[in-house]
Amino acid sequence: MPLLPATPLLSSTRPMRRASRAFVFACVLGSIGGGAVGQIFQGPDWKESDTPPPPAFDERRLVPIEMPSYMTLRFGVDPNTIVITDDGLVRYVVVASNKAGGATNAFYEGVRCATGEMKSYARSSGAGWEIVPNPDWKRMALMNSGYTHALASQGLCRSGAPRASVGEMVRRLKNPVQELE
Repeated sequence: MPLLPATPLLSSTRPMRRASRAFVFACVLGSIGGGAVGQIFQGPDWKESDTPPPPAFDERRLVPIEMPSYMTLRFGVDPNTIVITDDGLVRYVVVASNKAGGATNAFYEGVRCATGEMKSYARSSGAGWEIVPNPDWKRMALMNSGYTHALASQGLCRSGAPRASVGEMVRRLKNPVQELE
């Protein structure tokens, strides 16, 4: 049986091989880079920056946080209160209100994207801020309420670090189903 001559198809796979190698290289480089960012914000020398007083918030500016329909509370964050700090924290004011109307509570909190933790600095039920004495970092995965985890995953954090800007965070919160992470 005679051998078949080489086809042009076999020689056209080289660009595909190069593209595959480039893709693998980019993935490896991206994972190394993501790990380096996480190390900066969670290493043994990490120290939290001073916490400023709770910022003023406006309920009319709230961007809703997508929560399961069975939740009896609505949650939203005032985008004007979101701050990314030099030590890798994201601080913000989140407001919880009953879907049926009535009580509204606000929380001044911080999220450490690198470790999946949150800290509550102050609370308000409308009559000024009440500072939390000696606040501690808590794992979001172990908390009863899931709004902090939802807020972090829908807009504040990406791959263990804060998103690039507050503007990007707000865009993601307004449209949380933009990418698969």
